[in-house]
Amino acid sequence: MLASMHRDFIDEVREAIERHPVVVVGMAQNPFVKRARQALDAAGIAHHYIGHGSYLSGWRRRLALKLWTGSPTFPMVFVRGTLIGGASDLAAALADRSLQTTLNNATG
Repeated sequence: MLASMHRDFIDEVREAIERHPVVVVGMAQNPFVKRARQALDAAGIAHHYIGHGSYLSGWRRRLALKLWTGSPTFPMVFVRGTLIGGASDLAAALADRSLQTTLNNATG
C-alpha cells in the first residue's frame, strides 16, 4: 500500500520539516540539489539537508516521497513546512525576497 511504502523515509522528512525552517531533500549526483544548497548558503540561510541515494540507488524511497509530496523532481525545498518547489523555484523565491520574508514573518 502507498500509505506504508517506505514510511520511515517519509516520516524522516516530515519530522525534519517540523523541526527546521528550511529543509532540502536531494540525492547525490544531482546538480540542481547542489545549486539549491549553494544558493541558500550564499544567501546566509541555514538549512537542513536530507540526501538519499543517487541516480542509481534509493529510487524506491524517493518515489514514495514524490508520491507523498506530489512533486516529481529533486531537490525538494521546504520552507516553514511548505514545499516551495525545486532549485528554480528556490532561486525565484530568493530573487524576489519572498523566501526571506516568509522566514522573517513566520512564527515558530
